[in-house]
Amino acid sequence: MPTLTDILAGNFTQYIVILIGIDVILGLVGAVMKKQFRFGKVAGFMKKGIVGYVFGFAVISLVGQAIPSLGFIVPVVFVLVAVALLASIFRNLNKMGIALPGSAKM
Repeated sequence: MPTLTDILAGNFTQYIVILIGIDVILGLVGAVMKKQFRFGKVAGFMKKGIVGYVFGFAVISLVGQAIPSLGFIVPVVFVLVAVALLASIFRNLNKMGIALPGSAKM
C-alpha cells in the first residue's frame, strides 16, 4: 500500500499543485492590477487551497486504496478538483480583462 508521501508525489497531486500555483499567480496579478491586494487573502487561500485540495485529495486516494471498491472515486474527485481550479483560473483571467469565449465580465 502506498504511503502518503507516494500519493503526494503522484501525477494527480502534481497536477493539482500546478493548477493551484497558476491560480495563485493569476489571482495575485489580478489583485495587484485592480489594487485589491491583501496579504490576508493570500494566506487564507493558501490555507484553504493547499489543505483543502491537496491533502483532501490525498485522503480520498488513501481511502480508495484501502477500500478497493471505492477506488473509482479517486479519478472522479481529481476531475472535480481540476474543474474547480480551472474555473477559478478562468475567473482570474476574466478579472484581469482577458476575455474568454462565453464568459461575462466580472
